[in-house]
Amino acid sequence: MFFNNGLDVEAVKESEKPDKDEALAPFLKFFKSNNSLDGMCEDEDDLGVVEERSDVDNEDKEARKINVDYYNPKPGDFVVGVVVSGNENKLDVNIGADLLGTMLTKEVLPLYDKEFEFLLCDTKKDAKEFMVKGKMGIVKDEVAMSRGPPGLGKPVVETGTVLFSEVLGRTLSGRPLLSTRRLFRRIAWQRVRQIKDLNEPIEIEISEWNTGGLLTRIEGLRAFLPKAELLNRVNNFKELKENVGRRIYILINRINESNNELVLSERKAWEMINLREGTLLEGTVKKLFPYGAQVRIGETNRSGLLHVSNITRTRVSSVSDLLKVDEKVKVLVVKSMFPDKISLSIADLESEPGLFVLNKGESVC
Repeated sequence: MFFNNGLDVEAVKESEKPDKDEALAPFLKFFKSNNSLDGMCEDEDDLGVVEERSDVDNEDKEARKINVDYYNPKPGDFVVGVVVSGNENKLDVNIGADLLGTMLTKEVLPLYDKEFEFLLCDTKKDAKEFMVKGKMGIVKDEVAMSRGPPGLGKPVVETGTVLFSEVLGRTLSGRPLLSTRRLFRRIAWQRVRQIKDLNEPIEIEISEWNTGGLLTRIEGLRAFLPKAELLNRVNNFKELKENVGRRIYILINRINESNNELVLSERKAWEMINLREGTLLEGTVKKLFPYGAQVRIGETNRSGLLHVSNITRTRVSSVSDLLKVDEKVKVLVVKSMFPDKISLSIADLESEPGLFVLNKGESVC
């Protein structure tokens, strides 16, 4: 009976045994909560991604609204570019912003043929004579000169060369048209203006002549020296032609860049160098006057007045008693009372008053 009761108890216990879901219910709630949290996080992440994408889309829209203006070269602008390709006729020059400019071969060198020949300097022969104040030159390189003209399809400069140039305009295809020579000429005109502002004589070499005067080069620019501005008078074309190759000092008289006008003066340069107050000169007596004598200075056509009061510090009864025509005398440049007139003096050279008269008397005896 006890055994049966045991069976009955076990049967009752088996009937009271909970099912699987009920048994796992306390544990499943934890898994359900984690899944729900993960779902919430995933939802939040999805929302964040959506928000980020929306921000990017807004930034793209704003960027599309911004206008980007690239550099547009205009005539007269100065640009720096790099040679990327070319041939014997032209060069392709990158001047930035993926913009290619075109430069013709003749615009690469800063000088014309005659200018190049005149400014070419051989450092082994004429370096001292060539390197004078106020002059620009190109050094002669035997290796470079022996290469000859560029071959077919070969550019005049190598790829990668940096070129400074000026914008001239546009080609038919719309590319900027560049010129290095024009920029160099601009710089040359600026240097010539600086030389004129200094107002100091510079040494030049006469390279050509024409019926109106002489021609030379200053900073590679063609300059004109009129016959009227020469120190010595020229009577015929033969005398004018003989000046070619001479080295003289000149002063820049007039500049006009728009007309390519550069006018020089030898006469003013000579006056500035030799007619400064206190300069000692040698001259020749050309004429005698009651009030003094006309003295030609050196071998030039310039003359100055030797006043009777400046011949000697003693009393002078007659100018002819002290000076003779064609007599060589040493004179000192003194301050003139009249503008553009040369005033000379012998008396200022006397260590004692009347010494000039005394020496003249001794020489006569």
